[in-house]
Amino acid sequence: MKKYSVLVVDDSAFMRRTISLILEKDPQFFVIGIARNGLEAVEKVQRLQPDLVTMDLEMPVMNGLGALEQIMEKSPVPVVMISSRTGEGAKETIQALELGAVDFFLKDKLIQNPIDDHQVQEFLQRLKGIAGGKLPSTSYIEHPRKKEVRTMKQRHIDLVFIGCSTGGPSALQAILPHFPKDFPIPIVVAQHMPLGFTKPLAHRFNNLCQLNVIEAQNDQVILPGTIYIAPSGYQTRFERKPNGTVVFKVDDSMDVKTLYKPAIDISLESAAPIFADQLLSIILTGMGSDGMHGCSFVKKHRGNVFVEAEETCIVYGMPKAVKEAGYADGQYVLSQMYQEIIAFTI
Repeated sequence: MKKYSVLVVDDSAFMRRTISLILEKDPQFFVIGIARNGLEAVEKVQRLQPDLVTMDLEMPVMNGLGALEQIMEKSPVPVVMISSRTGEGAKETIQALELGAVDFFLKDKLIQNPIDDHQVQEFLQRLKGIAGGKLPSTSYIEHPRKKEVRTMKQRHIDLVFIGCSTGGPSALQAILPHFPKDFPIPIVVAQHMPLGFTKPLAHRFNNLCQLNVIEAQNDQVILPGTIYIAPSGYQTRFERKPNGTVVFKVDDSMDVKTLYKPAIDISLESAAPIFADQLLSIILTGMGSDGMHGCSFVKKHRGNVFVEAEETCIVYGMPKAVKEAGYADGQYVLSQMYQEIIAFTI
């Protein structure tokens, strides 16, 4: 059984102890050291060479973002941010994912009293997947070069749907900024995130992308040339109106039993019969199997499915589930995915 060393970084002695105790619940983890601020973290990462780092955002001397940037430059290692739910916390978390953090976990999920065993196990399982996975590429940080303007003619795809989880933001940022402003097909993204995090994600993508990027809203008509981010905390479905337009149906769906909001399965189950063979579904990096059930509906209605190849997945869970179920029409490394989408849709 492989064991993973973890550096715990937080200015709060209480949080350092809490995270350390949680890690000690699992025999695959051991705390190799602690750091009280970002400056200590940078030094200890270089000296101790941990397999994984948990990083607080707000700290004295040097904050988590500053430490993350230096760690990724000097001695790259998987970093999981410990985030707050505040608006500023969500914004900084998105920045951290852009700088190379692999994932984040909400601080309030770890300090509940009494301790929520389900949340603890989710935290540990995510850390295991990340510790055994890959580092995200940060090549997307620069804006894409201005492309030659050309007239595009759509062939047979009316919707591109992208689902992802752990490692998703970095994968998305390696794909979405490349779409030119005249791309004629709507793109819908379902990224697993806690409530309140998809709006700043959409805002950040809107600054990076040539297409307009917004968070999807209930009863909103889906229009070409726009990237929609399914809102966290809700389920996002599709509905065709009598006049032929397709709208989002966004609700909290308390009757639906699923770990995820948004759930890729639920979105695809509603999209498949509406778009049929004019749907292209893409499953990127992520833990678990969300998307496999949805892709079965896509194939049932003669739709198309691409998955990210294992070589570039931070966590090869969701694409693997779809691939092994026999639903994938193509499997591509991240650097090829955009070109494959373009070749297939226009």
